[in-house]
Order: sequence, then C-alpha cells, then structure tokens
Amino acid sequence: MVFIEQLKNKEFNLKNEILSGLTVSLALVPEAVAFSLIAGVTPLIGLYSAFFLGLITAILGGRPGMISGATGAIAVVIISLVARHGVEYLFAAVVLMGVIQMVIGALRLGKFIRLVPHAVMYGFVNGLAAVIFLAQLDQFKVMGSDGTLHWLTGMPMMIMLGFVVLTMAIIHFLPKLTKAVPASLAAIVVVSAIIIGFDIPTKTVGDIASISGGLPSFHIPDIPFNLETLMIVFPYSLIMALVGLIESLLTLAVVDEMTETRGRGNKESIAQGVANFVCGFFGGMGGCAMIGQSIINVSSGGRNRISGIVAAVALLLFVLIGASLIEQVPMAALVGLMFMVAIGTFEWASLRMFRNVPHTDFMVMITVALVTIFFHNLAIAVLIGVIISALKFAWENALRIRARKRFDENGVKHYEIYGPLFFGSVGLFQEKFKVHEDPDEVIIDFEESRVVDHSAIEALNKVTERYAKVGKKVHLKHLSADCRNMLDNASAIIDVNYWEDPKYKLVSDELA
Repeated sequence: MVFIEQLKNKEFNLKNEILSGLTVSLALVPEAVAFSLIAGVTPLIGLYSAFFLGLITAILGGRPGMISGATGAIAVVIISLVARHGVEYLFAAVVLMGVIQMVIGALRLGKFIRLVPHAVMYGFVNGLAAVIFLAQLDQFKVMGSDGTLHWLTGMPMMIMLGFVVLTMAIIHFLPKLTKAVPASLAAIVVVSAIIIGFDIPTKTVGDIASISGGLPSFHIPDIPFNLETLMIVFPYSLIMALVGLIESLLTLAVVDEMTETRGRGNKESIAQGVANFVCGFFGGMGGCAMIGQSIINVSSGGRNRISGIVAAVALLLFVLIGASLIEQVPMAALVGLMFMVAIGTFEWASLRMFRNVPHTDFMVMITVALVTIFFHNLAIAVLIGVIISALKFAWENALRIRARKRFDENGVKHYEIYGPLFFGSVGLFQEKFKVHEDPDEVIIDFEESRVVDHSAIEALNKVTERYAKVGKKVHLKHLSADCRNMLDNASAIIDVNYWEDPKYKLVSDELA
C-alpha cells in the first residue's frame, strides 16, 4: 500500500528512483570491498552486509532515501575481534549488535540525538568529508614488489587523474544541461565506455578483488554459547551498536536538512537493529547508514524507499550475475564520484563560523572533525563534542543565577530567584542569602527558576538549615510538581507552598 500511494504522488519519480538506486549500487561495490579488507574479512562479507542492511533499512527505516551498508566506522571497531577470535565471533557480535540497537529504538532513546549541538554536526560532516576524500587516495597507489603501496607515476598517474577530473566535470556540469539522467550515473557510464572502448590501461574494480559469489545462506555462528563468549563479544557489540546508531542518526539529520523533511530516529534505530540482526545470521560484518551514499542517492533524485531497495537488489545481482561486467568499471570514475561527494558533504559555510559564532563552538567543530579524521571513531568524536558543549552550557548558566530581593507589607523578605539551580550554580545561589540580617520569615520564589538536580536539593537543605539554626522560617514558593517530588525527602525542614505552582510542558517526541 505504501508503494501504491507513492506511485500516486505527483512528486514521486520512478525513473529517478531507479536510476539513483543503480548509481548508489555501483558506488557501494568498491566501498564494501575496501571496508571488508580493512576489517580482515573476505569482500563477499562486506557485499552481503551492504545488501541486507540496504534492503531492510530501505523497507523498515525511518528515513526514506537514506542508504545503509558496510561502513568504515564499524570496520575499524571489528579489526581486533576478527584478528583475535575469528570471523564466527564477528557474526555473533553483529547479531548482538542488532539486538542492542532494537532495544535502544524500542526504548525511544533515539530522541537523544537532539542533544547533539549544531557545531558537533558541522564537525561530524566535515570530518567525514575529509575521511571520504582521504580514503580515495589509496586508489592512486600501486602495490610494489616490497609489499608496500607506492604512488602512481608517469602515464598511469596522468590517466587516473584525467579520468577523475572528467568524472567530476560531468557530475558538475551535466545537471546544468539536463536532469533526465542522474549526473553520477552518466559520469560512470561515459568514463567506463571510453576506457573500455579504447582499451585504456587503468585500475578497475576487479583489480581490488573479485565480487563474484552466490546467494547468502543462513548460518548460526559456530561459537560456544556460554558466558565466556558473551564477555568477549558484548564489548564489541555495544561499541558497534552505539557507533552505528550515532552515524545513522546524524546522517538522518543531514538528509533531513537536505530534503527539508523529518525522519523518525527511533524507527530508524529499530530498522538498523533488525538489519544487523539478520546480517549476522547471513555472514555479514554489520554496518550502518552511509552519509556519502545517502548524499549520492538524494542528489540523484532518490527520495523514497524504492531507490534504496533498487540499490540493494542491484548490488546482489552484481554479485550473482554481473560480477564480470562490474569488475571492468574503472576506479577513476568511482574516485571522481566520491571526490564530488566529499565536496558536497563538507559544510563550506562552517568556514565562516569563526567570526560569527562563539569561539567555543568553532573549537568544538574543529575537535570533532579532527577526532573523526585521525581516529575514525565517530562515537568518541561526537561524545567529546557534546561534553565540551555541555560544559560550556553549564558554565554559562551557572553564572546566570540571580536573586531579586524585596520586603512586602508584612515585613517578610522575598528572594525572587532567576536562572536554573543546579550543580554549577549552587555556590553563587548560597551566597545570595544574608541569614543573620534577614527577618524571621523568608520566602524564596522559584517562579523564574527551576530546581534541576540533587546538588540543588542539597543547596536548599543547607540554606533552610542555616535559617533554622537561628530560629527563622523559610517558605519555598512557585515550585513545579517535579521539583516538589525531588524535595519530598527534605519536607521535614522545608515548607513548600503548594499553590500557584507553574505547569511545565515538554517537547513532544512523537516523531522521534
């Protein structure tokens, strides 16, 4: 029914969906192969992962048009697991990774992606753009007799550079002439036709590895099912699950911005979990959303689920019946395509941030980008960025706690508190009160404030105790219901005004 409704939609373009899906499938091949080799597994494992992840997330995911597959972020995590324990433990880790992601989605924890500041988002996409660009440089190298990679020289380098530039030129200028065919697909076809037609010697997909294979088969990981195995697998599964979801949800946010629509983070989390769970039972290495492929898809006109389904099915057909043809595709065309993806991914507007935003935000952006580039650990990069931003936020709000003081007609002193009361502001808060100079009755008004955490409760306890020691009474006024609940344990010494308490409304996470 969903597909039928899409076909009725005037904005839905089946041709663009199919062609963009084919473009993505061609670009998926070398990346899946490369990430497999990084992880220390056979290329078919990466290709099968790309198929299952791409297909299942396209059908079940919360962001139509987003592409998932085997990724470098996951490959980096599993290198040591494969090296120490073998590929069967990897399959088990991927299954458990899927379970963890499904639990996170079911608990609706995907909404916490809202806590990622925009500066962290900029650092994330800029770091990934650099990673995508740098990853292509290996295609300009050749294996020497000593077993190390050496840069191409002479005519081979000129041929490679020439066709990379030609690919980039076609992708850039063709949309100005016509949008009947995705520029990326047209560039791959034209460059491939020239190189194959004139028998020009240059590196091809087949030079990296063979992609020929059969249908993936169901396989229960051949490992002992005991506590020792769980202790080995669980740490890797947890890291893979978190890294995969962070990259997927940040990619979702990027595609949301590109398409000016809103995806469903929790639904995507569950879809990623289901995909990885199935992937582990069919000999896959696991993965997540791919920002580069997603941008290729969206830029080529793929906005619905069909493009992702076409990409996944086409990739499997390449493995089954089209390997000999796809292996002839020149790497120059795919490198040129990925260079354009890197250029499109980079937030060039962020270069002007230094003058227009607080320096802390610019430092966060640079830090996240550098960690992403040098360590390829997106979870750590984003976590560092969020922590720095949170500390900055806490410090700024700690300085905003204020108290306006006045006496009413009965001689009662009122302290009207402004700003949040939390661990960072309790010190300044306690300095506001003149216990020995104040009258016998004091009212602390929280209409413009909020009791946030346990440190705030302790601060209130200390203030009331100070007044109690000198025989003075303290009333707390305008506390919300949640603040009163936090103060229940202190009710013996704190007199709470239960009237005129404000009602706070929370942002709905219905679409998260």
